[in-house]
Amino acid sequence: MAEDLERVAPLIDGKVLPSASADQLETYDPSNGARLAAIPRGAAEDADRAVRAARASFDRRDWSKAPPGERKAVLLRWAELIAQNAVRLDALDALEMGKPVSLQVYNAMVAAGLVRFNAEAIDKVSGDVLSSDSLSTVIQTRGPRGVVAAIIPWNFPTYNSVLKIAPALAAGNSVVLKPSEFASQSAMMLGRLAHEAGLPPGVLNIVPGSGGTVGRALAEHMNVDMVTFTGSSDVGKLIMQYAGASNMKVVGAECGGKSPQIVFDDGIDPDVIAGYIARSIATNQGQVCSFGSRLLVQESLCDILVERISARLADIVAGDPQLSSTTYGPLVSSRQMQRVEKFLSQARTQGAEVVYGGRRILKETGGFFIEPTIVTNAGADSQIAREEIFGPVVAVLPFSDAEDAIRLANETSYGLAAYIWSTHAATGFRVANALQTAVTVVNADAVGSAGPGFAFSGEPAGLSGIGLEGGVAGLETYQRRQTMWFNHG
Repeated sequence: MAEDLERVAPLIDGKVLPSASADQLETYDPSNGARLAAIPRGAAEDADRAVRAARASFDRRDWSKAPPGERKAVLLRWAELIAQNAVRLDALDALEMGKPVSLQVYNAMVAAGLVRFNAEAIDKVSGDVLSSDSLSTVIQTRGPRGVVAAIIPWNFPTYNSVLKIAPALAAGNSVVLKPSEFASQSAMMLGRLAHEAGLPPGVLNIVPGSGGTVGRALAEHMNVDMVTFTGSSDVGKLIMQYAGASNMKVVGAECGGKSPQIVFDDGIDPDVIAGYIARSIATNQGQVCSFGSRLLVQESLCDILVERISARLADIVAGDPQLSSTTYGPLVSSRQMQRVEKFLSQARTQGAEVVYGGRRILKETGGFFIEPTIVTNAGADSQIAREEIFGPVVAVLPFSDAEDAIRLANETSYGLAAYIWSTHAATGFRVANALQTAVTVVNADAVGSAGPGFAFSGEPAGLSGIGLEGGVAGLETYQRRQTMWFNHG
């Protein structure tokens, strides 16, 4: 398949063009370490050309002011093309970043459904007629912001592209997408399919390259009206700085998480919960921002639950992510693998115990595989219990009662998600109400199963970012409100 890759080059104004920079970045197959291809490092000039094309298309109004039915029809055709090419898109993501094709969460078919949802929402979003005196009428309308720059991570390449592009297009904006340099192939294919579906030239532009060059240029660009970003908290801070230092463009940023899984010993079935948590640890090799990587367990249940989770993790099938039999793939890169290994080494030095996993596996393949890992005896203030690892590592922290669980859960700089397991509805509600998180899930294993109407990131706290993502509420963030006051007295 490596010989049949999409061409990675700037897609600007409906045409694939050479980058302004001759420098290139090497990409690698994480399952075996072999070189895949070279992609452009990118240049600020690439970003500028794409923004100018997006602005010209927006000002032409052939998309931004097109009737809702026309925009809906194009997006529905795009969704159908994504569905028809889902196998290919999933294979590209498996090849570039190691997401197993067997993983049904956030895959290409789910992305197609997300496009359909946003297409159908186009004519459901309305404005308001506000209260006024009898001699005036006040109307508040919603319209597109203009040019939206979208910067996405590598962990779910197809889905993350669509998560940004679909609502931005549905709202009437023109878009410039910067995919991750680790995984650009599916983004290029999505761009080609969007134009095949009838999207006018310049409405969707894709600029591959490094974040420090292309991403920064987009965030600083004076002709970008909004930048939407998903990635690490450190880079999210930079994006906000760049936006503020330029034209104070609107920023949406979904960043990191160190989400707690809180398990009470109140009659909960440890076998059932162990299955859910083991699946969470193994999903996309823990490379998920909402992954419950802090396992808070009531003291009386702690040893039993850790034992049951370990037994479930032994059932993973690690290997080539392009095989349908594989349930567990590699980490995205050698650097990410070394990052996880460093966290584990530091934890051991600080007295923590790795009770399951923690080793590099399938080393003979040359791939970047690390076993799912459970760490105990790590203090609540330790790095492994406080910092986002973005790998298949969970730190176990025992608690005594609900108040202790709430205290531990809130002792973090993040506030993206939390998971509570209890047989008592009152306990679930009490703890959920006390947590400083955007999303709290009670007695369920994944927010990914909630469907495209779910505004996933809510309003995150701390280092987890700012703004909404998903659902009709997420679509509305790509629009601006305009108030018109008519005096007819």
